[in-house]
Amino acid sequence: MSAPTAVSAARIFDGTRWCENSAVLISDGRIDTIVGIDEVPRGCRRQDYDDQLIVPGFIDLQVNGGGGIRFGEETSAEAIRAITAAHACFGTTKLLPTLITDTPEVTMRALEGGREARAKGIPGFLGLHLEGPHLSLERKGAHNPTFIRPMTDSDLQFICGYRQEGGFILATVAPENVTTEQVAALAKEGVVVSIGHSNASAATVKSYFDAGASMVTHLFNAMSPLGNREPGIVGAALDDGRVHAGLIADGIHVDPKTISVALRAKLSPGQIFLVTDAMQTIGTSLKRFELNGRVIHRCAGTLTLDDGTLAGADVDMLTSIRFIHLVVGLSLEAAISLASSAPARAAGVDEYFGSLKPSYIADFVVLSRELEHVDTWIDGKKFMRP
Repeated sequence: MSAPTAVSAARIFDGTRWCENSAVLISDGRIDTIVGIDEVPRGCRRQDYDDQLIVPGFIDLQVNGGGGIRFGEETSAEAIRAITAAHACFGTTKLLPTLITDTPEVTMRALEGGREARAKGIPGFLGLHLEGPHLSLERKGAHNPTFIRPMTDSDLQFICGYRQEGGFILATVAPENVTTEQVAALAKEGVVVSIGHSNASAATVKSYFDAGASMVTHLFNAMSPLGNREPGIVGAALDDGRVHAGLIADGIHVDPKTISVALRAKLSPGQIFLVTDAMQTIGTSLKRFELNGRVIHRCAGTLTLDDGTLAGADVDMLTSIRFIHLVVGLSLEAAISLASSAPARAAGVDEYFGSLKPSYIADFVVLSRELEHVDTWIDGKKFMRP
């Protein structure tokens, strides 16, 4: 066993409170405890971050790409490594490479890439998110309608098979193309089921929550809205304490006032959590790229098809946190929690990730007082981009 590592900073947020002039003690990739700087045991390897902040690592459950790579166009473990590396530079310590609607062949390659990434222990890889192809044509967004289809028994089997092998998997589905029985079968195997890209009514979606769906995908976007006579998926999700809701906080997908109202309205213990829905532009200077043969334009933080339809997001998680804190007006602690403990709880991995507690995986981010990125630590090691 190697000597413990002590990582100190002016302030450490453990997920609940700030610890002043303290150090995180790490052994074998896990957190031992947090102690005062003067209490660091002799023999520890030291890493000091004077006048800076340490906060829990960010967890992103919806990442389409990064570093110039879109998951789906490339599905290998090395492609996943490049995506996780791009987002680690902005504080994301665990993420789900997300496959948007595609062919069965591409889906199978994506699952194989996930298996390979898990076997290789790719830093930052948590599991996979299949966003489609079992969505609604009416609320398809930028998804290719050619590939949207009902879920079959074979679809159900290969998704459950991936989970049975030990891989984490989240599936976004729509009631229009998936039955409650299929949702129940997925949930029984430990697949996290999220409702998204759907025009279902509140009554319909409640039956899917009853069947085991525990999440909605990018709240407000590509779903039936909250109306005065029909609450839609938005109203159903906010009013159901069993359900968590991902939210894109880039100032483009959802207005800050709408975000503020939703945060106050959400019935607990289910929570709103941040996702980026980021495309391959993160960490690059790309101005345009193709998505299933269609050109996506990047302009002023917005990604759109030729007709103006939003096509994913051009935002990293740290920028989302700053937006929630500085524009929406949440406390820094609350904003950080929306990107750490809240997604961990939504994914059911909050016994290992999302906070800086004893025995938790040592994933954390070092920030300046101005909330600029300094360093990212993943599994107890300082991340060095390949």
